[in-house]
Amino acid sequence: MFEIKEKPRMVEKAVLVRAFVGHDAEAEADSLLQELEELVNTLGIPVANRLLVPHREPHARYLIGTGKAGEIAELIRQEGYDVLIFDNELAPAQQRNWEKLTSVAVIDRQEVILDIFGQRAQTKEARLQVELARLEYSLPRLTRAWAHLGKQGGGIGAKGEGESQLEQDKRAIRKAIDRVKAELVMVRRRRATQRKDRQRTPVPNAAIVGYTNAGKSSLLRRLTDADVLVEDKLFATLDTTTRKVALPNHQPLLLTDTVGFVRNLPHRLVEAFNATLEESILADFLIHLVDASHPEALKFFNTTRKVLEELGAEAKRTLIVFNKIDRIEDPATIPSLRLHFPEASFVSVQTGEGMEGLLARLADLVSNNLVAMSLRIPLHRSDLVAQLHRDARIDRIEYQEQGVQIEAQVPARLAEVLEEFTFVPDERALETVRA
Repeated sequence: MFEIKEKPRMVEKAVLVRAFVGHDAEAEADSLLQELEELVNTLGIPVANRLLVPHREPHARYLIGTGKAGEIAELIRQEGYDVLIFDNELAPAQQRNWEKLTSVAVIDRQEVILDIFGQRAQTKEARLQVELARLEYSLPRLTRAWAHLGKQGGGIGAKGEGESQLEQDKRAIRKAIDRVKAELVMVRRRRATQRKDRQRTPVPNAAIVGYTNAGKSSLLRRLTDADVLVEDKLFATLDTTTRKVALPNHQPLLLTDTVGFVRNLPHRLVEAFNATLEESILADFLIHLVDASHPEALKFFNTTRKVLEELGAEAKRTLIVFNKIDRIEDPATIPSLRLHFPEASFVSVQTGEGMEGLLARLADLVSNNLVAMSLRIPLHRSDLVAQLHRDARIDRIEYQEQGVQIEAQVPARLAEVLEEFTFVPDERALETVRA
């Protein structure tokens, strides 16, 4: 693995910087800088200072003007900060210029998120995705990592006469990228096979989506007793987890936890984590979880919707759920949210408030995806009868010599399998049985 640079082992004082254009963007910039501080804290790096830097237009050398850059460099020397973290995305040349100016490590939001992903990924696929994102990020930044990049080699056994170390290292990284992509193809094939097996089992599936730290893993744990990691941190979990929950109408539902969204998530990372986000596209419906206690809940909601649109999942049936109502201090918050989202559910995963109502809503959504069928199952197909008991809602069942007659509300996927066993019941006999 090629490191982008040698990072200090013990970072004691970090300074965060967010550059913005126009006074109208100051509030948004401050909010993004607060979010960056949470991300940095997730890495365990102490934040000593935060700087909002207004500027008229982006500069090629430092992103901001040379005068302001000099002031920040002087502040870093005076205060003894040992890492400078930009919330803005820096070009490789800009990072090199800042490191030369300040003599400290300089990273941006992308690298912070990559480090978090690298710490949190558990499955082989997630680890491969992180490695791929790191390699692609580091390729144009190799000149920050090596002191010998200008040296050239030649002679017998050399890579090529006059070829620089930089060219050799870039070729090695490209080979590593090709290797990781090939491994990802194999892993994704296996995952696609597992998904096909799951889809053959006609149980409806819902994907839990939302901004990071909204409580998605906590909701999955509350509803299914799943043993999943739950932490009050950004990106506490990155791996897809699917568990089954029994709804009040006895209909099963598969719930899938997905990676959380965040503002200004680089497209490289969206693509790298397409595997977990893919569950949003393939689910029967979505549970969009929002932290109702956060002052920027609506912005977080819109961020998630935007990413879902990019994935092509915005048309999915969606149940909006506002979580953490136990943390709301302003009594006007919930009425205001109900005004904008009259169909939403309001819950506290922590205390359990509103969970029964949420389960009822989920049961209604699943019921709307059921197909009423009258079936006659041959006696030798007891496996189908057992599957109906397990996955459908049976309204009437009668065992006869010619087979088992069943009236049931059947999931759409299972209805296709059972189509050949449908029949039109005798209405008079049916009335007799019901009487």
